[in-house]
Amino acid sequence: MSGTGRPAANWEVTLAATTAEQTQALGRHIAEVLQAGDLLVLSGELGAGKTTFTQGLGEGLGVRAGIISPTFVLVRIHPNLPDGPRPGGPDLVHVDAYRLGSAAEIDDIDLENTMDSSVTVVEWGLDRVEHLSESRLEIDLHRAIGLGTAAEAAGDLGDAGTTGGPSATLDFDDDTDEPRTIVVRGYGPRWATAPALGGFEGGLPC
Repeated sequence: MSGTGRPAANWEVTLAATTAEQTQALGRHIAEVLQAGDLLVLSGELGAGKTTFTQGLGEGLGVRAGIISPTFVLVRIHPNLPDGPRPGGPDLVHVDAYRLGSAAEIDDIDLENTMDSSVTVVEWGLDRVEHLSESRLEIDLHRAIGLGTAAEAAGDLGDAGTTGGPSATLDFDDDTDEPRTIVVRGYGPRWATAPALGGFEGGLPC
């Protein structure tokens, strides 16, 4: 167990990205080693690049384009394209868990029904989705200059009922070109060893 009471990761890799394209490139690179059943948990402050990373991941998996943060619908499913780079590969299930306050609420959206045939990516999923799989990748994205926390965003927006809630802007300026630190951690037997991440196209180890 780590000092926070959570299980320790099998490994941790820290990378630097200076542009949105580099963040997407890391997503494409990680997609090469993903398979159906894999779970990715994305964390990061406002505009950290969670959706930008997922867009790159979708390109690498060869799923239907148009990936945006699934703020209002909670879950978006992007099917694998038969004429894409990985025909017959897994679909991408993209989840925004910001509005979901517990693991029980995660269970209510029935991700178990799609996990076996899909790669599941959960934004704001830390401490909410770990029960879905004994193995996962946790990816933390941090801006050099943050835009604040989700709680601060809620206060700035005032009445969330008239704006769509704070998560409507959680990826504000998500595609800006500025330095980001990206920390990748592997948990469980699926990720007993780290994939080769240090040489991904467009990125350098910190």
